[in-house]
Amino acid sequence: MLLNVFGLARVKGEGVRGFVFTQGAAFYRVKDSTPPMAMSLARRRKLLRYAELKPPSPGAAATPSLSAIDGIDMTLNPLRLAKNEEKRLRAGHLWIFSNEVDTAQTPLKAFKPGDLALVEDAKGQALGVAYVNPDTLISARVLSRDPRAKINEKFFIRRLETALALRQRLFDRPFYRLVHGESDGLPGLVVDRFGDVLSVQTNTFGMEKLQPTLLAALEKLLSPRAIVLKNTSSLRQLEGLEEYTKVASGTLDGLVEIEENGVKFLVDCLGGQKTGWFFDHRSNRALAAGLAKGQRVLDLFSYAGGWGIQAAAAGAEEVDCVDGSEAAIALARKNAELNGVADQVNYEHGDVFDFLKLAREERRKYGLIILDPPALIKRKKDVKAGIEAYRRLNQGALQLLAPGGVLVSASCSHHLHREVLHDILRAAARHGDRHLVFISQGGQGPDHPVHPAIPETDYLKAFFCGVAESL
Repeated sequence: MLLNVFGLARVKGEGVRGFVFTQGAAFYRVKDSTPPMAMSLARRRKLLRYAELKPPSPGAAATPSLSAIDGIDMTLNPLRLAKNEEKRLRAGHLWIFSNEVDTAQTPLKAFKPGDLALVEDAKGQALGVAYVNPDTLISARVLSRDPRAKINEKFFIRRLETALALRQRLFDRPFYRLVHGESDGLPGLVVDRFGDVLSVQTNTFGMEKLQPTLLAALEKLLSPRAIVLKNTSSLRQLEGLEEYTKVASGTLDGLVEIEENGVKFLVDCLGGQKTGWFFDHRSNRALAAGLAKGQRVLDLFSYAGGWGIQAAAAGAEEVDCVDGSEAAIALARKNAELNGVADQVNYEHGDVFDFLKLAREERRKYGLIILDPPALIKRKKDVKAGIEAYRRLNQGALQLLAPGGVLVSASCSHHLHREVLHDILRAAARHGDRHLVFISQGGQGPDHPVHPAIPETDYLKAFFCGVAESL
């Protein structure tokens, strides 16, 4: 099989002139004065098909490898796109769907999950380097638009250095999301930094296969005390990967302490949800805390108390935290004690829907309610049921809100578009005969940057609603 860009490369070495290509372990010489990257696809094909191919003479110096000559890794197999299917990539997206591949030219089943490939358009022009999973709807994800890119430790260090430089401009202390997948040029990868402990998720087969190289780069750049692999994302099931959690390097005993918005928290990197903490709501939690002074606050789906304990620290009169996980409630208790607000915080372990019904029957009222559920719509087929769940939650929360109170309604479901949550809140207010206005709207924090060509990276919504009696 002729390789990639047909193996053409200018040779500058003793005893060899012109261009060479490889077939197996042999190198062949082609006389032509045009640089190979400037040749048309047809011309390259014609050269290799019809030119007189002469092996270098036995006495000639050994021909260097094509990788060294032209900079392209000639061991990569091509992944050819169908006609016009490169448009999204050229516009900035990094995903290639299985129906966009010219499987007659480059069958997906020829690749093993996690293999690297040279992506080409329908005319054979190289578009970059990607990793492939032939068994998933997203069949490839681009790592570099440079077809000469070597996906090695240096590659990861460069990407990580760029991500680190941005975070160091944004934050004074090392508590943030260091890598946010595609937005940081590392699709399928999440790295959260908790001081000298890193929590890593390799959510795709390609990134899982590159994991040793990634970990070596993280060690070299940051010298962390411990690196935890928290590979429990539901995305791994789609990729054909098993879930697991382990300490990949260093040692980790117990909880890790971080600080957010001036408030301290203990993070469970091994047993907690996702990577152990949700940095994405940092800015929204700061705004909510500013609205909490003197108020009775309800934190629904409270997890480790990220919203509620910051509200208590900001002067809330009383905070009720509600969550279905006993482990999360236990961690929230520790976090309240850590910040000296244990006397202000109450805990309810149970189903949030059941709590809303009971609280309504008890005629409880709150001046600030935070509604931040987990993703209720993980797939498109879940949209209808998910919207109904968001409707019930927001209606129930509004029924507990005192006149003049504030509801913070959030969603981390990518498939629940901002305008849909907007309309759910509008309808919930009318259903309860309340006057609702949006006093602020939020999204994910700056350590979760949004890629303008990849709408999937823009997932977090938060509406701050001022609610009064009906007009």
